[in-house]
Amino acid sequence: MSLVSGKVIAVRGQVVEVSFTGAMPAVHDVLILENNPLVKMAVATSSGPNSYYCLLLTEGSTISRGIGVINTLKPVTIPVGPELLGRVIDLFGNPRDKGPQIQTKDMWPIYRDSPQYIDIHIPQKILVTGIKGIDLFCPILKGGKIGLFGGAGVGKTILLTEIIHNIIQMSPGGSVQGTLSVFAGIGERTREGQELVESLQAGGVLPYASLVFGHMGENPALRFLSGTTALTLAEYFRDVMKKDVLFFADNVFRLAQAGNELSLLMNAIPSEDSYQATLSSEMASFHERLASTNANTITSIEAIYIPNDDILDQGVQAILPYLDSTIILSRNIYQEGRLPAIDFIASASSALAPEFVSAAHYKTALHAQSVMKKAISLERIVSLIGEGELNTDDQLVYKRAKMLRAYFTQSFFTVEKQTGRPGKFVPLETTVKDTEDILNGIYDQLTEDKFMFIGEAKEATQ
Repeated sequence: MSLVSGKVIAVRGQVVEVSFTGAMPAVHDVLILENNPLVKMAVATSSGPNSYYCLLLTEGSTISRGIGVINTLKPVTIPVGPELLGRVIDLFGNPRDKGPQIQTKDMWPIYRDSPQYIDIHIPQKILVTGIKGIDLFCPILKGGKIGLFGGAGVGKTILLTEIIHNIIQMSPGGSVQGTLSVFAGIGERTREGQELVESLQAGGVLPYASLVFGHMGENPALRFLSGTTALTLAEYFRDVMKKDVLFFADNVFRLAQAGNELSLLMNAIPSEDSYQATLSSEMASFHERLASTNANTITSIEAIYIPNDDILDQGVQAILPYLDSTIILSRNIYQEGRLPAIDFIASASSALAPEFVSAAHYKTALHAQSVMKKAISLERIVSLIGEGELNTDDQLVYKRAKMLRAYFTQSFFTVEKQTGRPGKFVPLETTVKDTEDILNGIYDQLTEDKFMFIGEAKEATQ
């Protein structure tokens, strides 16, 4: 009996159309060429009564119309196990770090179901990053989902890398006890991935992390599925190794973008903003697997690119509903030289509530936000007639708001060489106390420039 079950009828870039005469394949089945088993493609969706669109997963210059294909009857599988720790891999689990081939006892398919509702854990504990603005206004829940939103070049990857550094390397004992990390590089620069590996290696925490890269130069099918491979590793660490997991993704928008590229090649009718009609379900299947169970947690921190600085873009909006905290980076703030360039008014977190944070933290954060909002409304008046023309109360509000904005700038460990400023890690209790002191006028005698890129507020007096 011939193993050939279909033949190629069209090649459209990274999408290959295959017709079948016998048994029809299942979605996600991997097909290989009859004359070259190294060429692989995965069934994506039906294109007709007996034909399917398939995603090309390898180099496909040898594919031509009429060539036979063989159905392996299996989806993409990857090696899983403790052997993946300290390694950099691609979509298929092949090493990308010049290390030896990875040999494990288990192979898992990259497509898996999310946990049952009864097993889902509701996050309660705050995870401190040491970054003042995030810890005060957008606290991160252990087991929650956090998004870092921003346009091109406003510091998303730097902020993500600093969070990785602070959570893993600045915690007691040098690493979060009992926690493993998975990094998904989805359609981002190879250089940034290399710098991250070097940073983790220098900090001695690479042996507790696995990295999956589908970089910007890869075809959209590989970029689209590299995040799924990273999800599978995170699930193995959570369910089999019984570890808490920190999941980092850079950049989730590229996942939506890769899906859009593929849908165009498959002649799918677009939806809002010309995105694929399946965008919502793709984002759902990705984020619902990033779930914390009653046994162990997955805390996901995702960088999300905002095209043209338009946060209403449908690719961005499709991600928002799954996040507990949204950290918005502003180009205007970045151009003012204040880093991290977080817009504390636009950013939000479900964890900034009395059930999760202390009463002092909650009260101070709301007070600080109200002062900064008030200062924004005063800025047009100041630009026209000057700060000295404000009444006494408004002058105090405006001055303290400027101090707060300066205080929430911070030097990062990950860019010490570029800036020449030593990194700062500020405990949450210190951030709350310092913010309260600024709001209460303890530092009214100082100018705002004294607070730029310091750690604790008392450094402004030195």
